[in-house]
Amino acid sequence: MKRRTFIMLLGGAVATWPLAARAQQPAMPVIGYLNAFSAQGAANQLAPFLKGLGENGYVEGRNVSIEYRWAESHFDRLPAMMADLVHRQVAVIAATTTPAALAAKTVTTTIPVVFETGSDPVRLGLVASLNRPGGNVTGITNLSVEIGPKRLELLHELVPAARVIGLLVNQADTALAQAQLRAIQLAADTLGLELQVLSASSEHDFDAAFASLIRLRAGGLVISSGSVFLRGMEQLAALTVRHSIPAVYQYREFAAAGGLMSYGPDMTETYRIAGIYTGRILKGEKPADLPVQQVTKVGLFINLKTAKALGISVPLPLSGRADELFE
Repeated sequence: MKRRTFIMLLGGAVATWPLAARAQQPAMPVIGYLNAFSAQGAANQLAPFLKGLGENGYVEGRNVSIEYRWAESHFDRLPAMMADLVHRQVAVIAATTTPAALAAKTVTTTIPVVFETGSDPVRLGLVASLNRPGGNVTGITNLSVEIGPKRLELLHELVPAARVIGLLVNQADTALAQAQLRAIQLAADTLGLELQVLSASSEHDFDAAFASLIRLRAGGLVISSGSVFLRGMEQLAALTVRHSIPAVYQYREFAAAGGLMSYGPDMTETYRIAGIYTGRILKGEKPADLPVQQVTKVGLFINLKTAKALGISVPLPLSGRADELFE
């Protein structure tokens, strides 16, 4: 063989090596990320989720791909979004927010699911038990109902002169509403407060609820847990500002949007653990063998601008305990 011909053949072989090597490499695993809200609204949670993935050696775009699905507060879109992720044969689904978790549980019994919820996952039917989830689903839950009384105590600390406090619940969600009402009523009795219960089963009921608050001359409002209030969080914050009603809710975004105060679970830690669990499943662990974790860390957020507008002087010890102050 002539030397020139040999070099040409060798060059052609070398050119095919990268193609052959790529053909032998395993396909990059794909995570389905399903969330009931928007990418903008969930930005603070997504970063810790990716951090948790990174703790297991997975970096988006390098050795794992993520298919994002955002329902933009249209919960009815979630089942179709979930079905699409199943059709794409993703390796694991991170169903963040309770509505997304319920949709994931309904649509697939085979693809591993890691959920994030502030409600009792056993009561919701997501898992058989916290220690032994069973099936294809596990995840992370956080304190929500349990710290409802503490929200009332903090509100009382900010507006001690208020004797009538409203409690906004969704009576259509009977079990959750009753559990929260019992816990907060006990706290109200201890503090000597009159608790007025108001119900809203959709955002269309919010205006009527606030009209009742004004008629009752309520000096403050505790907003309970539930998907309807999570979906309408910014609307609720705007209503509390418009009607000058001191209010407390569980998520940081409520205070950031103008609500007086938020006290609730540390979502940064919750989503980081969700990322860790997702990474562990990618490495081969089974959801049934991963007990549901409960995040007990909480955060306090106060909007000082709103407090000033309401004529409320935030006690220094309380502001000193806050994780973040909005000015």
